[in-house]
Amino acid sequence: MTTRDELRLLPWAGPDGKPCYLSTDDQGGYVSRLADHIEAYQLGMASQLLEHAHQVLDDETDDLEQLNLLAAQLTSALRDVLRVATSRGRRPVAPGRP
Repeated sequence: MTTRDELRLLPWAGPDGKPCYLSTDDQGGYVSRLADHIEAYQLGMASQLLEHAHQVLDDETDDLEQLNLLAAQLTSALRDVLRVATSRGRRPVAPGRP
């Protein structure tokens, strides 16, 4: 939930990779709910990717193409998770909300 003078950093980028913000105090609005769902999806994907990374690294693969793909996916997931963390760090936590 944001106060009237606070902007919520959304979990997606706008044109040219610029951050998108939502100005509202209605956490139940459509865009707020959509952002909540996308954040949850991004965090879930990061968790699954981390497990996959452990498996790839445990196999001690020499496949540079696979390692490059893994590095690209981890970089993307880290960017998403940092955006979620930044957004949540700016917002007070509402009761019953992670």
